[in-house]
Amino acid sequence: MLHALRKPDVLLTTLAAAGILMVTMGVRQSLGLFVSPLMLSTGLGIGTISLALAIGQFAWGAIQPVAGGLADRYGPRPVLIGGLVVMALGSAITPFMSSGFGLVVSLGLLSAMGSGAGSFSVLIGAAARRLPAVAHGSAAGVINAGGSFGQFVFAPILQKLIQTIGWMGTMWTMALLTLAALPLVGTLTQQAERPIKTGGPATGVLKAIGDSLQDRSYLLLHAGFFTCGFHIAFLVTHLPGEVHLCGLPPTVASWSLAIIGLANIFGSLYAGSCVAKYRSKYILAIMYGSRALLIAWYLLMPKTQLTYYLFAAGLGFTWLATVPPTAAIVSKLFGVRYLATLFGMTLLSHQLGGFFGAYLGGLAISQFGSFAWMWYADMTLAALAALVNLPIREAPVMRTAAATR
Repeated sequence: MLHALRKPDVLLTTLAAAGILMVTMGVRQSLGLFVSPLMLSTGLGIGTISLALAIGQFAWGAIQPVAGGLADRYGPRPVLIGGLVVMALGSAITPFMSSGFGLVVSLGLLSAMGSGAGSFSVLIGAAARRLPAVAHGSAAGVINAGGSFGQFVFAPILQKLIQTIGWMGTMWTMALLTLAALPLVGTLTQQAERPIKTGGPATGVLKAIGDSLQDRSYLLLHAGFFTCGFHIAFLVTHLPGEVHLCGLPPTVASWSLAIIGLANIFGSLYAGSCVAKYRSKYILAIMYGSRALLIAWYLLMPKTQLTYYLFAAGLGFTWLATVPPTAAIVSKLFGVRYLATLFGMTLLSHQLGGFFGAYLGGLAISQFGSFAWMWYADMTLAALAALVNLPIREAPVMRTAAATR
């Protein structure tokens, strides 16, 4: 599937973006490992910590269209550098926070917003501007796989560090690892951008947003992606707690997260290849439908280590593999001129779902002592997401077609 990425400059651009996402997503997707240590160290309840992480889920999405708009206007370099520095600062100051408000500032705002500025919308938008159209689907799959590889690498390493040097030392280590990604920004942005053939005058980012929000297919895409965010945020935040409720050791949670990341490497690459062969809306419908079936299977199975690892492998294949077909639909509808901004808008919907997934999970365990109702909600939303993607029209929107061909 990587035949479109064989040219050295194309491959270098794609791998640099994947490397940055490996760090930003690897750190972000492993924060659930810190919930229990934070509770023991600060004395804060699960609800308070879940709220801070839930705000982080929303902040990560809220910054996406802003960061995308800035990258579309001023270029991705300053946005990515600023994002990595702010993300590192958020990790570095977290050990000094002993209140719920402090965690909201460090993890809920700084770390999340920094990670969001160095995430999908800016990276895929930056790569799309430098790559030929034939390489967009494959590149999105490889970039997305970088984020999954980060989760595979970071989760077990961070769990081991928490056990050896403590959660505070691990936070400071994460800050250093984040700053280590800065040289990749230069690699990604060193080449001059290819001119974008618009065939007409630039309409401006605000008009592009206004036009997109009037398109039914774009709104349906948002609805499905909302569910994706709910699902992922619930699991990365509360899977360690679910494992603990089942009487299994913490390493089961960290290895489950790692397996999710490993499986999603293959899922992302496969999704990227499928974008060029099949309609992206059908790819998304199948992915969301498979999640509903997997959750039902999990609820019926005995809660053993093998069950968790098989469950993680199944979910991991579609985990963030929804990104390439989602980005492909946005680019088909509106072109690549404002792709970073418009895809950032879909990520905002994703993270609005993420807020509810993380926060309601904390409320469920506080009120009922289990996550049962969250699993039922997650399964229902996944089935609905599969259905809402089917009416999406992937042909270019007529009012912008002249400007995108």
